[in-house]
Amino acid sequence: MANRSWFYASNGQQQGPYPDAQLRELIARGTVTADTLVWSEGMAGWQRAAEIPGLFSSASSGALGPPAVPRSGVPLASSGGDGGGALSIDFGIWDFTWRVLVLVIGLMFVIPAPWVMLMFFQWIVSRVRVPQRPNLAFTGKLTDLMWFYALVVLFIVATWTQYRLLNLAVTVTEFVLYFLLIKWFVANLSSNGQPLGLRFTGSPWGFIGYSLLVGIAFLTIVGWAWVYVAQIRWMCRHIEGTRREVVFNATGLEFLWRSLVMFVTCVFIIPIPWMYRWFARWMASQTVLVERGTQANA
Repeated sequence: MANRSWFYASNGQQQGPYPDAQLRELIARGTVTADTLVWSEGMAGWQRAAEIPGLFSSASSGALGPPAVPRSGVPLASSGGDGGGALSIDFGIWDFTWRVLVLVIGLMFVIPAPWVMLMFFQWIVSRVRVPQRPNLAFTGKLTDLMWFYALVVLFIVATWTQYRLLNLAVTVTEFVLYFLLIKWFVANLSSNGQPLGLRFTGSPWGFIGYSLLVGIAFLTIVGWAWVYVAQIRWMCRHIEGTRREVVFNATGLEFLWRSLVMFVTCVFIIPIPWMYRWFARWMASQTVLVERGTQANA
């Protein structure tokens, strides 16, 4: 046990990894209690610390209450099983601000686009916490983004032309580009240095269809939110390669009012990083892992 690394759940957030000695210090200080959910490589699921042999003595374990539950209302995992739970994300305002500025400037100058996109993907994925998947990381390679770079150049050239047919072809190509980007992104997620083996199995026609519906729904002023939520749910359903299903629990109304609040607030420029963090935390809390064939309870 001495060489193991541990994670524990605190306020709906996954903390760690901590070596065994440091975990015992947290127990001694009362940061980790008998009822705190903990996890280490090789365990089938999250368990109360008191249930792990050697962590707590029988005298200090005390009575066991109900497991801790994240803010989203969905347990991180059920003891001793595969479990599931809501994702979470957190990042510093300054870290977010300078990385977004670098990303925007890099995309504006086109040539640095693959480098800045890869940097941003690696950083934002590392800030996501997934139940039973510690140290989430993005392992995509720079060479894989060169096709994106070529298509971005094509898109810019086309927008400078007056040929409508070419512009239409580039619009379709842009949808296909985003579809391929999603497949590439999902396939390059890892945990603790090991590939997760995930894949996105949605069809390009389904993605294009939903994207077009979102555009059309903007004519209804508010209907786009419901269509966009439906598209996110469709994409989540087509993430495969795991024993658990990815479910997006948000409703169109919830997405609409939060989007409007963020849009209005961001008009003042300064609140932008805070609003994006607020929105990202909510989005993560609505993305839940559940046993396949069951319905998530948000």
